[in-house]
Amino acid sequence: MGQQGAVHEAAQWLMLHGYALLTAVVLAEQLGAPLPAAPFLLAMGALAGLGHFSLVTALALSTVAALAADLVWFQLGQRRGESVLGLLCRLSLEPDTCVRLTHQAFDRYGQASLIFCKFIPGLSTVAPPLAGSSGISMGRFLLLDLAGSALWAGSYLGVGWLFRQQLERALAILARFGLWMFVALATPLALWIVWKYVQRRLWLRRVKSERVAPEAVKALLDGPMPPVIVDLRPLRTIERSGLKIAGARVSAPEEIDAHILALPTDTLLVFYCDCPNDAASATFALRFRKAGFENAIALKGGFDAWLQAGFPIEAAVSATGQAGVP
Repeated sequence: MGQQGAVHEAAQWLMLHGYALLTAVVLAEQLGAPLPAAPFLLAMGALAGLGHFSLVTALALSTVAALAADLVWFQLGQRRGESVLGLLCRLSLEPDTCVRLTHQAFDRYGQASLIFCKFIPGLSTVAPPLAGSSGISMGRFLLLDLAGSALWAGSYLGVGWLFRQQLERALAILARFGLWMFVALATPLALWIVWKYVQRRLWLRRVKSERVAPEAVKALLDGPMPPVIVDLRPLRTIERSGLKIAGARVSAPEEIDAHILALPTDTLLVFYCDCPNDAASATFALRFRKAGFENAIALKGGFDAWLQAGFPIEAAVSATGQAGVP
């Protein structure tokens, strides 16, 4: 069988199982699988515009599929807290920034972020469990997430419907060139994934030396010149936890640089967070080393490792209420 025949059979199969395939792809993507649903939504919108499917049915199925997946993560967030967020971020291509960016978006826009989060790569899957851990009611979550899911699916379906003629020509070209066209389209994506992976491995190797075990940090605290410890966790996380390392300073991320740069450059700095690979704390340690603070380090394992080691902690309520680092 030739390439064109294979493409034709694949097209026929898609025509026969289009609704089921669309539902499965949307559900899988929203559950965290690295499977982009946008191309399928665009194609379904185009096929609906050409009279092969119902645009309303496609919108309803994709919206319900997205809502169902989000509801699963929302309930896990309610029960397991932000540990679910850390798990999801480890599955992403950029786990080291996933937690921080998610918290920034949620802190900035609040519950309204559920309406547009699906348009932001990386935020789509992690926003529901973060909403669940934040204490939002089930009813309000369903309302906001339903609106966001319908807006997301409807946007891609609508674009596909509007540009159905152009997409039809693209499919005709694909059918003509067959496998070679698929390879040409897939190669840049594959190269980008490899590049992101290599970039991340190089970064992890670079910051590995910046991380120090909790036992070593505890020894420094008990020494003659205890370090300045800076809590880099999102303020929302600190407030929910109500705890921090004893003596740790708390500040909004945008204020940390100004406060730390006011200290003598021989100050021993210890940063800690609750993110995969200690990304935020290692990044800050590396940044301040470049700024002249040669004794800047990151706490390996973050707050959880310190807590598990049984080292001193204290209430964080008063600290989070302050405008800057005390």
